Amino acid sequence: MDADKRICGRDPDGQFVELAVEVFSMLADATRVRLILALRDGELSVNHLADIVDKSPAAVSQHLAKLRLARIVAARQDGQRVFYRLENEHASQLVTDAIFQAEHSLGGTPRHHHGRPDEAST
Repeated sequence: MDADKRICGRDPDGQFVELAVEVFSMLADATRVRLILALRDGELSVNHLADIVDKSPAAVSQHLAKLRLARIVAARQDGQRVFYRLENEHASQLVTDAIFQAEHSLGGTPRHHHGRPDEAST
């Protein structure tokens, strides 16, 4: 985790800016965001993911293939079934933060601020 706190990607002219844009582009799809949300709690099969996101297994497989090429998810085969998991916690955090930002755009007090101990006195 300490390696993630280094300054390597903070230079606005750095190579990581272009890669970050590619990551955001990969996440700019509602089905892929839903897949990442579904995978936050662990590994799931393609068919289970298809049920969760209400898409065909073939469509889900195509989205997962793109996420795998971007190294956002990893796959494991068990016989005929393929299981997917998040490669690391960063994609999940990006999606969570994007949803929190979306809640802020609606105005008022966002849902994610309700029930926080540090907010109770305000």
